[in-house]
Amino acid sequence: MTHQQNLQHLDAVLLTLWVGSLWSIGYLAVPILFQAQPDKQMAGMLAGEMFRVQSLAGIVCGLYLLGRSGLMAGKAAMRQPFFLTIALMLALTLLITFGIQPLMAQLKAQALPLEVMQSALANKFALWHGISSILYLLESLLGALAVVLFFRTALPRN
Repeated sequence: MTHQQNLQHLDAVLLTLWVGSLWSIGYLAVPILFQAQPDKQMAGMLAGEMFRVQSLAGIVCGLYLLGRSGLMAGKAAMRQPFFLTIALMLALTLLITFGIQPLMAQLKAQALPLEVMQSALANKFALWHGISSILYLLESLLGALAVVLFFRTALPRN
């Protein structure tokens, strides 16, 4: 196996890690957690930690995939659908992680000693939670597109 093939396999693994974690955490683990955990505040804290770890994995994977695409194709990478899809996914991850999640954490802190959903900040928190959920869904759908685009170009054609 060549060095190039090894790197392509690493690309596939990291893309799978990122997109798989988006789908498995957001649409399997967290819904099951909220269904099974009677303490919704605890479920929310655990879900937040899962999303935090998932977003860090996404940032690492996204930066690697963008860097590798850039090294392989140079400036032409910025016109390739795969590169653009990964860049958009990474931008959404960064927006959610460093923009929306800290804002939601601030709202939770301001609501203390009440739970945020029992406070006057409940509507504001719900709005930002909804925006975050929509952006996460968009990132998840872009992830499916990225997988299709990756394998469309990576797999040999018959």
